[in-house]
Amino acid sequence: MTDQAKAYIFALISVFLWSTVASVFKISLRYLSPVELLFYAACFSCFVLFLVLALQQKLYLLVEADAVVWKTSLLFGLLSPFLYYLVLLKAYDLLPAQQAQPLNYTWAITLSLLSVPLLGDRLKIAEIGAVLVSYLGVLVISTQGDVLSLKFENPFGVALALGSTLIWAFYWILNTKDRRDPVLGLFLNFLCSLPFIGFYLLVTEGFRGIDRAGVLGAAYIGTFEMGIAFISWLMAMKLTKSTARIANLIFISPFLSLFLIHFFVGEKIMISSVVGLIFIVAGLIIQGVAGRTERGDDG
Repeated sequence: MTDQAKAYIFALISVFLWSTVASVFKISLRYLSPVELLFYAACFSCFVLFLVLALQQKLYLLVEADAVVWKTSLLFGLLSPFLYYLVLLKAYDLLPAQQAQPLNYTWAITLSLLSVPLLGDRLKIAEIGAVLVSYLGVLVISTQGDVLSLKFENPFGVALALGSTLIWAFYWILNTKDRRDPVLGLFLNFLCSLPFIGFYLLVTEGFRGIDRAGVLGAAYIGTFEMGIAFISWLMAMKLTKSTARIANLIFISPFLSLFLIHFFVGEKIMISSVVGLIFIVAGLIIQGVAGRTERGDDG
């Protein structure tokens, strides 16, 4: 098997796992509050990432971590998983999964907007068009297709879903300057976030006995969405000859996710959700093509 074929396999594993996340979020939130789900998922993620570091024979990096590494990990841990997932899971708690998932998918568009004031980038005409197309999709989903009325079914939930994209985009802007080993960095981010998540849970709700189904949901999210999917994607990026070919597979995820939401969560998928998602993905494709044209990437 060629390296490129292996890259496709690893990428498709990640895409499938990310496609299941919205359904697992929504089902798990039937048994756990957002902060409970985040706390237990982060615990499982720490365990899995520690095992991966051990298997990669990289535990020595923990011993070598200096004050700068720990300060970086503390900052990133506050942003994600603490703030990002706390906001995102609350959005899922308030909105149907078929709305929260596509809205969160606009983080790449938010990233391009934030890069203007924070990185000094300039948006090209095509990129501005991508922003408009994607946020038209957001409007279609948020109003359930009644765009002209501008009547939002749950404005706070929509605000949280879009707010999560701001946190995630800001996280990735900072991540461009991160020099830590990727797996080590992710492990330390989750490890450093645990005291904050635990304290927030203790102060706001307190610890209580949790249902087995809630534990299983947290275990799945911490193991697969927060751990294995990320590592599998890193492997795909390492093996591929063309990042663009692998990146394009991501567009499968939101549509597969809608199918899984209908099948497992039991939501009747609205036409407005599908149409809005098409607009969002179209905007992301326009943005991606514009970016590759600027770099001269032949894909």
